[in-house]
Order: sequence, then structure tokens, then C-alpha cells
Amino acid sequence: MFRDHFHLPTGPDGKPLIYFCGNSLGLQARAVDDQLHQELGSWRERGVEGWWGGPDGGWLGYHRRLQDGLAAIVGAQPEEVVAANALTVNLHLLMISFFRPAGRRTKIIMESGAFPSDQHAIASQLKFHGLDPADHLIEVKPRVGETMIATDDIVAAIEAVGDELALVLWTGVQYYTGQFFALASIAAAGRRVGAVVGFDLAHAAGNVPLSLHEWRVDFAVWCNYKYLNGGPGAPGGIFVHQDHADRPDLPRFAGWWGHRESDRFAMKAEFIPERGAAGWQVSTVPVLGLAPLLATLPLFAEAGGMTAIRQRSMELTASLYEELQQLPDLRILTSDDPAQRGAQLSVYVPGHRPELERQLSEAGLIVDYRQDNYDGSGGGVLRLAPAPLYNTPEEVRAVPERLRQVL
Repeated sequence: MFRDHFHLPTGPDGKPLIYFCGNSLGLQARAVDDQLHQELGSWRERGVEGWWGGPDGGWLGYHRRLQDGLAAIVGAQPEEVVAANALTVNLHLLMISFFRPAGRRTKIIMESGAFPSDQHAIASQLKFHGLDPADHLIEVKPRVGETMIATDDIVAAIEAVGDELALVLWTGVQYYTGQFFALASIAAAGRRVGAVVGFDLAHAAGNVPLSLHEWRVDFAVWCNYKYLNGGPGAPGGIFVHQDHADRPDLPRFAGWWGHRESDRFAMKAEFIPERGAAGWQVSTVPVLGLAPLLATLPLFAEAGGMTAIRQRSMELTASLYEELQQLPDLRILTSDDPAQRGAQLSVYVPGHRPELERQLSEAGLIVDYRQDNYDGSGGGVLRLAPAPLYNTPEEVRAVPERLRQVL
């Protein structure tokens, strides 16, 4: 149990609150203070010379200090990953390179109800290429009366579009329902029809085991502030398969930090990309923004890696599922199949309750609540996400009573 490695929010009585909101913002690791102070000290004592002097050789290759940890979490080779930019920025940058509509291949397929930022990015990319999203964006929905999207339906939709499909852009874990998609099957289906395959892993990285290299995914993006506990607004993550590591021919919106490091400071006008995912960096590495990840990533390895973390997560979520069934007025949207969910359970709460999130917080339970019109009643969805690194079975068992107090 790694709970003692994290700062836990406390209530007025000084006791820890039940924090089931790691799917929105992970907690701060205790080691973050020391890591940030180290970089602040280097800045204070060395100024600009901190780039090439000080602990671990300075800041110039800062992103490389994160590669092994991130690669292990997403199932990649170290050179295939980099922490840089931000999630939606990275999605745009990677789509510039990998969404290249031509001839019949002009369409994108994604899940219905994707996170709005993904919808905005994809629609704007289609318009950038002069394509109408109404004609070139295909969204796969759950079957009538269901909340999960069947893998068979996803694969069938990919095969139906066939040689008109330019890009499969799919979510790892659905932000709203908590569904963990069969990513290996989706990637294989995309490859069979000759499409590029990209994943948004915002709710999957650090939550579920991934094998991006093995699945031959072309690219992926994620944020590092949820299950990876990188801090509010932490720089995002990029995966680019090694098949594309040495492809300077790929178009990209370039910036100087993506230039080949060996002659980056020669200030040449010609852009020569660094090998691998690092070639999609744009601006100077945000040292203070990445420092918390250096404190947090080692905890995943110490905990036994993603297989061990996933096992503990499944135990917590199974227990939470049983506890929530004690509240018959609530409807659990997330699958009862452990293989189809990550650390999050989404629960539909009927009625108009704009103050519900605040009320639950006052009752000692911090969760995420999204007001919605899911069934026409004006209700909303509670997203409860016990994070296996710092949440406990005792907290899971306490959740129904906290919900009863408020509901």
C-alpha cells in the first residue's frame, strides 16, 4: 500500500477525506516537494547554467529522465514516448502528422460522446482539410438501451468504412461511462483496413495495462495529471511507434525543442526532427512542470508495475460495485464485467442536483459530478474512481453511507 507516499486532503476535523477523484486530478506525492526544491535550487544557484550543470546533468535532457517510467506504464519502448506540451495540443500535433486525407481515405471513426476537447479537435482538423464533419466523422454508439459500446460493433463499423477510413481515433477508457475498450482488437481492425490508429489515453494511462508497441498503435496521447499524479495542468504524454521514429518526411508543426538535439543550438533554419516521439516536442521543456512526475513515476515501479496495480484496482472496483448496488435509486452505467472497466464507476443520479458535488464534499466524499440530461429527467452522473495507489477497501465500504447522507 502506497497511501503514505501521498498527501491526503483533510476535512475540518483534520481527518482524511475520501478522495475518489483521481480520474480528474491525482493526489500530490510527498516526494514532489523535494523534487521541485531541487530544480528551484538549481535555478537559484546556477541560473542559465542549470541547463547543463547540476543534478543528473542539468535540464537539457530532462524529458529523457521520464522515458523509462512512462514507457513501462503505456507498454512502449523508451524512445517511443515523451512528456511534452499538453493533451489536446498533442492531439492536434499528431493529427497534423498522421491524419492525411487523400483520395477515398478521408474519414475518421471515434466513439460517440467522446470528451468534448477530442470532439473539438477532430472537427477542427476535418475543417482544416476542407472536410465537413457531418460527412467525414463517424461516431459509434451503444446499442439501444445499453451504455457500453460493443467491441463487435466497433470492429464492424471500421470494416464497413474500409478503404474510406483514414484514421481510427479511439479512447482508452471512456471519460463518462468508465468503459475500458478492447484496444488491441480496435488497433488490429484499423490496421486490417489500412487506416492509421491513434488512441486518447487520458483516462487509461496509469489506470489500466497498455501495450502500445505490441499493438502496433501509430500514435497515442494522454495527460499526466490524472492517475499519473503529475499535478494540475501537467504536460501531456506522446507515443509514436518506432515504425515512424526516423521519418522526417512526416509533416509536422515543428518547434525548436523537437529539433535534433545534437545541433539544436546551432540555430539552423532547417528543421531536422529528433528521433522518436521527442521529435514532436515544440517548446522548451517545462522543467518545473515535469518535476512532479519524476517524484511520482517511481512509485508505479515500486508497486509492482501496471499488472499489480490493475489487480488491486479491480479488487477495489469490484467491492465498490457491490456497495453501490445497496442504493437502488442509483443506476450504475459502467459494465459489471471487470474487464470492461478501469478504476472508475459511473453512477446515474436522477433529478436536478446542481449542488451535489459540494454537498458530498461537505459529507467527506470528493467525487466528480456531471449534470446531464441522460434520461430526460435532468439528472446527472457521479464518477467515483478509487485510485489503487492511495485508496483503501475501508474507504470503499464507507461510500454508501456518505451517499445516503446527501441523497
